Amino acid sequence: MVSIAFVEPDGTVRTIDGREGLTVMETAKRVGIAGIEAECGGACSCATCHVIVDPDWFARVGPPGDEERELLDFARQVAPTSRLSCQIHLTRALDGLRVAVPPAHP
Repeated sequence: MVSIAFVEPDGTVRTIDGREGLTVMETAKRVGIAGIEAECGGACSCATCHVIVDPDWFARVGPPGDEERELLDFARQVAPTSRLSCQIHLTRALDGLRVAVPPAHP
């Protein structure tokens, strides 16, 4: 299992165990993390699973690819460490990952 700390839009921190090979988005949807809509179901064709990766974890997660970067233009409150959670695949190296879900409105 891979532990992920989700900071929900209201500041609540929920630590969830996810399975290796799944994505951060799939893990979030399974337990109902607030703010992760994932309207496209993980096809990388929307930005409704946007998360902000804790800066301490960004090097391990890595930067977004070109397609993902373009979709982030449509996300709310994009930060330098923003990623689409459907594009972050869980590995043992990400055990302890911390991500924040931005609020719907600034």
